[in-house]
Amino acid sequence: MSDAAAQANQADAEKDTGAELVAVLTSRGYRGLLVVAAIIGIPVALVAYGFLALVHWLEHVVWTSVPDALGMSEPAWWYGVIVLALAGLLVGLAIKKLPGVGGHIPAHGLGGGMPTVPEMPGIVLAAIASLTLGAVVGPEAPLVAIGAGAVVFALRQTKLSDNQQAVALLSVAGSAAAIATIFGNPVVAVVLMLEVVGFAGQQVLVVLLPAVMAAGVGALVFTGLGDWTGFQAPSLGIPGLPAGSLDVADLLWTIPLSLVCALFAQATRRVGLTVAEKAKDRTVLVTVVVGLIVGLCAAAYSLITDRPITDVLFSGETALPLLVGNPQEWVTGTLLLLILFKGIAYAVSIGAFRGGPTFPALFIGAAIGILAGNLPGFGSTAAIAVGMVAATSAVLRLPITSIVLVTVLLGTQALSQIPIVLIAAVIGLVTAVSLDQKSSIRPVKIREQRRAGNA
Repeated sequence: MSDAAAQANQADAEKDTGAELVAVLTSRGYRGLLVVAAIIGIPVALVAYGFLALVHWLEHVVWTSVPDALGMSEPAWWYGVIVLALAGLLVGLAIKKLPGVGGHIPAHGLGGGMPTVPEMPGIVLAAIASLTLGAVVGPEAPLVAIGAGAVVFALRQTKLSDNQQAVALLSVAGSAAAIATIFGNPVVAVVLMLEVVGFAGQQVLVVLLPAVMAAGVGALVFTGLGDWTGFQAPSLGIPGLPAGSLDVADLLWTIPLSLVCALFAQATRRVGLTVAEKAKDRTVLVTVVVGLIVGLCAAAYSLITDRPITDVLFSGETALPLLVGNPQEWVTGTLLLLILFKGIAYAVSIGAFRGGPTFPALFIGAAIGILAGNLPGFGSTAAIAVGMVAATSAVLRLPITSIVLVTVLLGTQALSQIPIVLIAAVIGLVTAVSLDQKSSIRPVKIREQRRAGNA
């Protein structure tokens, strides 16, 4: 076949694909699907808000009210060990005894598929126990499951329940609406769902438009409309970042720092995958042991540095602005210990507990970036940006989401740092994927584990 004939065939194929896309987008059924996506955005966002509010309230009870009642100004090191052991026990029982094995394993990245209605109680309980009792995981993966599960539950009694394609598209929309509540920006949610779903070509648009609609409408619950100010939404922007403009030194330091962050992230992920493998056969024992390890990491850090154990515990979502806003206040030795102990706690948590891997990766990457900011000619804002995006891209394997998320975090300093953010995301991803090829550890498919757990 000649080049001209091949080009003509390609043009005909693209024309046919474009015609099919137009037919889908203008069809009555797809337009109706977009209307449904807009409608479900509000209740899903409310459910997600309720979940986050419950988690925050329980965190306050466990880590403030109870220590106060015991006469502690802040949780003692031994208190953290006990609470994390309890977390391991509760999460292990939820994984072992309830359908769905507690949902997605954080070491696998961010995703997990569409949960069934019977699996939702186990997913929610495992996530609540993990998040409120101090495991080093974030709320984003449970929110993805809750958003999808809420849609599946709502559609169960409708005519759409028989249309598997519609249910799948709307479950993605529900996940987008839920995840927008934690990222504080619906655009991040849409980009994330684009990469997580992983469709190719023009099919992306068909899948993504309901997610855009639901995320946009759901975001109104938090941003408000007119005189109504909405609910309190999280703000990911980091205040106090020093102004910075890139120079040659920033660019040169970007490459080695990206490699270091990717290697560190890959090491934690590999430990997490190993822990997840061990937890398949001895679930409760492994989760309790992991809980003790996390608690002891926090205790060791606190006893050595005389800082609170909560520096090591939790995802780091709320602590990130405090860490990055005043980088000069961190002593190098304390920062090294924080990276070490939180890194260990993160590595084992993503294999045994249930939650998301995003915010701890951001936190640890930022901490490494603060250290690197002491290098000759490396600006602190540039180093923090590189650390966050390289670590997140290596863990999530979602480079565009990592770029958008870090850009949101950088706020007014984003524009000046975009070139090195893009470079660091690529280096982080390529390094992690290259190391995967040399590793014999592979993620356990969640559905296979669910079948094994229910057998």
